[in-house]
Amino acid sequence: MSDNEIGPIADDDAKSAPADRETNGPLDESEANAVRPYVDLGGVKIVPRADLQLRLEVEEGSKRVVAVGLDYAGSSLQVQPFAAPRSSGLWNEIRAQIVDQIHKQGGTTTISGGPFGPEVLAEIPVNNGGQAGTRLARFVGVDGPRWFLRGVIAGEGAVDPAAAAQVEDLFRSIVVVRGNTPMPPRDLIPLNMPAAAPTGDAPAAPIQTV
Repeated sequence: MSDNEIGPIADDDAKSAPADRETNGPLDESEANAVRPYVDLGGVKIVPRADLQLRLEVEEGSKRVVAVGLDYAGSSLQVQPFAAPRSSGLWNEIRAQIVDQIHKQGGTTTISGGPFGPEVLAEIPVNNGGQAGTRLARFVGVDGPRWFLRGVIAGEGAVDPAAAAQVEDLFRSIVVVRGNTPMPPRDLIPLNMPAAAPTGDAPAAPIQTV
């Protein structure tokens, strides 16, 4: 499973989201404060904040943006918005696929309840300069109206409760812009570089492409 594909349909299609999602986020564009300043990245909008570093992850062949990376409070948060059915969710099936993929890589996973619902804590094998090791990552997901937002938390936010609270608040502040264009479920909602300064003329977060 690649970073911008979510795989086949599974039987468990119930929505998974915090009970207060519609008020505390992640929000749909229709639920967001229209006058609040945002960095507009197409499929998602990000609230600018001090010390937030923003990276756009670009697919080498197509040059399209496939993920948004946010570095904040000693943590990294990668987010991707996907199209989803109106009345059913994707997180329950995606979670099982993530677990299967990590196990095939030789990693280990634990399913736990988090602030957004069920999440995956994964210990993933890595190779640093010829030295074998592991890294910890939390996979979180929220089903919204006609969209699914996936997040991957690494760094301090995967191990320290205080840092986790800060990066969780960042994930909560994201606004998903599904748009009205028909899209098959599980397709990545298009992301792009911001065309201008954030709405509301707030200072933009530094942006890199990788």
